Amino acid sequence: MLELVLTAESAHRVRFGISPLDETMGALQTLLGRRGHPSHLPWLREAAAKLPGLPIGDFARVMSARHYITDFLSPPPSGPETTASAQLAEIRRTPADQVARELSKVDADLSGLPEDPAVARDLLAEQMEIAWTELVEPHWPRMRRFLVADIEERSRRLAAGGIALVLEDIHPRVRLVDDVLVIEMKERGRVHLDRRGLLLIPGVFAWPSVGVITMEPWQPSLLYPARGVAELWSDPERPPGALAGVLGRTKAALLATLNEPASTTELARRLGFSAPTVSQHLTAMRAAGLLDTRRRGREVRYLRTELGDALLRA
Repeated sequence: MLELVLTAESAHRVRFGISPLDETMGALQTLLGRRGHPSHLPWLREAAAKLPGLPIGDFARVMSARHYITDFLSPPPSGPETTASAQLAEIRRTPADQVARELSKVDADLSGLPEDPAVARDLLAEQMEIAWTELVEPHWPRMRRFLVADIEERSRRLAAGGIALVLEDIHPRVRLVDDVLVIEMKERGRVHLDRRGLLLIPGVFAWPSVGVITMEPWQPSLLYPARGVAELWSDPERPPGALAGVLGRTKAALLATLNEPASTTELARRLGFSAPTVSQHLTAMRAAGLLDTRRRGREVRYLRTELGDALLRA
């Protein structure tokens, strides 16, 4: 069990990031059968056909580790706008002694890696870039929209109720006890967070795991599964073309998608729009009598009214 102790200062320094290279590592682990939500099957079929032809054997061996994979291969992002190229550049700047220290902790057979840690670092960065380009980048716009929707929802929670509300349902193995963030995992220890605070990184390939970065000099980070990952590869229901001509594409798509009650965040994730855009259209449609709302706990969920059903049928 790992415990992260939140000071008064660090508790107010919670921020969010998106990590393209964490997704690349998670994607390869999914291909290797180490993790993976059943909903990833459409992506998995395509990626599995590419894998045999990719020269990424050393990177794959690192990813086969069970307990520790390295932190330098997925440097914590600076924020939601971090790019793969920026992270790859940071990998290649990692000091050789840091690389050697982290590779020595990897519980996998790395005997094929070059003995010089700087050479090994550059080789792994090159193979990581290939994996990113072939396996993740073609789908990145869809993935990123999904991750942004998660961050928007948790940012609203942070503003409304602080870190306790953000962490309320982040993962079954994560809980906040007073000022201690308790994470149930094989790693043991107690880490006092400093003024850098805590970086929260949602991931589409993280399920069912949760990951933590505490090794110096990296930013303390918590990697968790993004909400509603089962919907990532599903295509939203297409509204009739005539309806889109009357209501506009966004409102028509929302009306067609609401076969069952859904929140603003869920709708944004399904349709690939921003949460503020969805909220604006939902408010207008509710005012016009096409939608109604129900409350479930703190969450407001929208549903079609009889008038909305009739308009969709017509």
